[in-house]
Amino acid sequence: MHSGTRIRTHRPATGAGATALLLALVTACSADTGGGGGKAGGPPREGGTLRLAIAKEPECLDPHQSPTEAARLLTRPIVDSLVHQTAKGTFEPWLAKSWKVSPDGLTYTFVLRDDVTFTDGAAFDAAAVVANLDHVADPDTKSLLASSLISAYKSSRAINAHTAEITLKRPDSGLLGALALPNLGIESPATLKGSPATLCKKIVGTGPFRTKTGLVAQKGIDLVKNPDYRWAPKSAEHSGPAHLDGIAVQVVPDNASRNGALTSGQIDAATGLDPTSTRSLRKTPGFTLHTKDFPGANYSYWPNTANGPLADVAVRKALRAGIDWATLARKVYFGQYPAADGPLSASTPGRADQGAAHAHDPAEAGRLLDRAGWTGRDEDGYRTKNGKRLKVRHLWSDPSITNLAVQVQAAAKKLGVQFVEENVDGGTFVKRLLAADYDVIDTSFSAPGPDVLRVLFGKENIPTPKRGISNNMARYDDPEVERLFLAAQRAEDRSEQFRIYGEVQRKITEDAAVLPIYSPVSTLAARDAVRGTGFTADGSADLYAAWLTS
Repeated sequence: MHSGTRIRTHRPATGAGATALLLALVTACSADTGGGGGKAGGPPREGGTLRLAIAKEPECLDPHQSPTEAARLLTRPIVDSLVHQTAKGTFEPWLAKSWKVSPDGLTYTFVLRDDVTFTDGAAFDAAAVVANLDHVADPDTKSLLASSLISAYKSSRAINAHTAEITLKRPDSGLLGALALPNLGIESPATLKGSPATLCKKIVGTGPFRTKTGLVAQKGIDLVKNPDYRWAPKSAEHSGPAHLDGIAVQVVPDNASRNGALTSGQIDAATGLDPTSTRSLRKTPGFTLHTKDFPGANYSYWPNTANGPLADVAVRKALRAGIDWATLARKVYFGQYPAADGPLSASTPGRADQGAAHAHDPAEAGRLLDRAGWTGRDEDGYRTKNGKRLKVRHLWSDPSITNLAVQVQAAAKKLGVQFVEENVDGGTFVKRLLAADYDVIDTSFSAPGPDVLRVLFGKENIPTPKRGISNNMARYDDPEVERLFLAAQRAEDRSEQFRIYGEVQRKITEDAAVLPIYSPVSTLAARDAVRGTGFTADGSADLYAAWLTS
C-alpha cells in the first residue's frame, strides 16, 4: 500500500498511521528478474548477514493485525502458511501436506506435516491452526485485512493432531488464496495469548528466519537463520535452512539517504527507491536492479462515489477522459511505470482489458461536464453550477506524491475543475477517511489475483466510524457488483471465477469508480554480490534463497 496515510502497497509510506492501515495481498516465490540469481558465480555461499534498508516501518509487525506491505516484507521470512501460491497462481502444499473440499464447498480438511516446529520449540499441529484462525477472527485482534480475507469463516477444529477442519458460513473460492498470504501466516499459539501490542513488536513462526529482539521502533529488525528449517514449498528456489546467517533490516525513510547508503557500501540492498535513483543505478557498475511488475490494483485516484461532486458518474468520467493520466505518469516517473488502463494491472491473473474506456478525450470531458450542469465559469475560469465552483478535495499524507499531485491539479484546471490538495497528518487523515470527508484519495493495492476487487469495492469494506478503517475508499456500493462478488466466491473453477471478475471490472469501469494512473513496479536495488533474490507473487522482495558472494 502506498502513502503515509494514503495507504498503498508499492511504495513505502512516510508520515503517520493511516496508510499503514490498508493493504493488500500475497505470497508465492518467483524467479529473480534482475540478473543476480544464484546460478551465476558458482554454488551459493553459506553465511553472512544481508544489510537491507527499507523506507517504511510497519506500525505493527503482526500480520494478523497489519495489512501493510512493510509488515508483509518483514513477516514472510518468519511465518509460513498452510498452502503456497506459485508464481503461476496455482496452489501447492506447504505446512499442509494435502487438503480436500466438501461437495458443498463449506468444509476444508487439511492434512498437516508432522515434522514442523516453531522457533520457540513448540510443535506445529492442528491445534495451532485452529488457534491462528480463531485469533484472526477474534474482534479483539482488530485485524485490518486478514479477517476480511476470511469473512466466510465460521469455525475450525482439530480432528486429530495433524488434521484440521475449517467450516465456512458460505462457499468461498478465494479461501486457499487467503490462506497463502502472510496475513494468515501461522504463529506460535503461545504467543497469541499475549496482548496485541506485544505481538506488534515480536512474532514467532516456523519460517526460515526468527527474531530475538523483534521490531525496534525507528530502527528496524534483525532476522536470524532458523537452522532447523526443512519444509519450504516445492516450487521455492531453495530448500533447507537459509544460506544467510541473518538479515539486518534498517528503516531509512529518506530516499536519498537510502540510495547513498547503498552506493557507498553501507548496506547491501534497498527497497522502494524512487525512479530517479533506479534509473541511475541501472547504469552504475557493481549494482543490479531487480524488478517485478506488481499484480493487483493499479496506482489510482479513488473518487468518493457516495457524496460530493464525484458522486456524479458524469463528473468522474469527465476527469477520466479529460486528464491525460498516462502522459502525466510518464513525465513524473520518467517512463519507469507502465500506463494503467483499468482497475487491475496487466500482470494480474484474471485482468480484463478496459483500455477503450480510458482514451484521452478532452472534448468528451467538456460535453460530460456540460450535461452534468457545470456550464458556468467564474472569474478564475473554473466551472460552476448554481453559483458553486466545481471543486475536488484530494486528501493525502505523503510528500512523495507531491509532483504528481501538482501535475494533476494543473491538468484538471484546464478542464475547469479545481483540485484542492489537502496534505494532512495521519490522525486527521484517518478521522476524515472514516467520516467520508474527502472527494478523492490515491493508492494502489498489490494482490496475486482479481479477488482483490472484492476487498476494494465490496460494500462491507466501506470505512465508517463503526467499522473502522477498511479498503473500499471509493465508497462504492452497487447491487449488481455485490451479486457478482457472491457468484465469484461460489465459482467452481478458476476460468469461471475470472469470467465473473471480468464482468466486475467492466461494471466498475462503466461507473468510473476508479481513475487508474499507472501500474506500479517493485524494485530491489542491490550490490552485484547479492545473489539468489526473488519476489513474492505480490511483488515483495523474497530473500529466503539469497546469498552473498562476499
